Amino acid sequence: MKRRWLQVLLSLASLGLAAALVAYLPQIVETFTGTRLTWAQIGAEFAGVSWPAIALMTLTWLASLAGIAGVLCASLPGLSLLQGVTLNAAGSAVSNVLPFGGALGIGVTFAMTRGWGFPPGPVTVSVLVSGIWNTLFRFALPAVGIVALLVSGKRLDAAIVNAGWIGAAAIFGLVAVSATALYSDRAGRIIGRALDGLARLTPWRHRLGHGGISAAVERLRAGTGRLVRGRWPALSLSMIAFLVLQWLILVECLHATGSYPGLAESIAVFALSRVLQTAVITPSGTGIMEAGVAAALLFFQMPAGGAAAAAILFGFWTYTIEIPFGGLALGAWALLRRRDDRRAARAAQSAEPQAGGRPTSAL
Repeated sequence: MKRRWLQVLLSLASLGLAAALVAYLPQIVETFTGTRLTWAQIGAEFAGVSWPAIALMTLTWLASLAGIAGVLCASLPGLSLLQGVTLNAAGSAVSNVLPFGGALGIGVTFAMTRGWGFPPGPVTVSVLVSGIWNTLFRFALPAVGIVALLVSGKRLDAAIVNAGWIGAAAIFGLVAVSATALYSDRAGRIIGRALDGLARLTPWRHRLGHGGISAAVERLRAGTGRLVRGRWPALSLSMIAFLVLQWLILVECLHATGSYPGLAESIAVFALSRVLQTAVITPSGTGIMEAGVAAALLFFQMPAGGAAAAAILFGFWTYTIEIPFGGLALGAWALLRRRDDRRAARAAQSAEPQAGGRPTSAL
């Protein structure tokens, strides 16, 4: 990926694929579900969305921005909520445009926080901790979706129920072990050594770095341990608030298009959407997420037009709108930074003694 032309080519190909997946969404859904779907049906559902519903979605989306900004504020002490919103919006805009834009998003984070006076060390820890928390919660979402379906009262095959409970327990267990390793010194060492032992049994044991997995865990904990122990409640509550608000956006989209399948089903569909959004083949899984959400809603016997319209509408609020909003945030930050630099330059010039002037006596 060091070759610039290859990055550009892959980015264009990924964006083109995303556009094609959205454009051919009716055909894709029909292929996988057998349900006939046309853009005319989807357009009719869009035309029926009321302005109050759009206003409610907008307010929920703005609240979700505050939720994810709370994660950044908890991971970087001293960061204000407005700065957190700006930082997340700008980084997301850059990341969402490109299929491998995460690194560029991190670069934007460092540039903006440096302009606000934050040293690189705490920013690095913030990037690590916020990324870990995001990964842990998104990893747990499939288990939440599985449990929601299992307790919903839906009639499911006994084998599916047993497999679901086992899978959910395994996912929650892995998340709990990971969180414990980050929080506790002793647990981190024990878990790291256990993972080293398991890794030595694999064909890839020769690829372990110096000190193995336990050393990598210790290096990670050395930078993040204090912050995790002191800020884990704020990090967790902010992440939960963000995900709940995003789920509410989905629920509002489903109601607006007449395709709400029920509480448990909506949670399962939301969990699926967040998993599909991690597909790196397109930016934020665009096209893949919409097709998956529409297919899941059709599985729950929702109308085809409403299911597809809800999926596209949800994709708009969780991906598309972040690009122009983040661009505006990044542009506003750049303008304010330039203004502050000019003020600092004028202040420095006015503080310099006039040429040829005589020094002022200390007396």
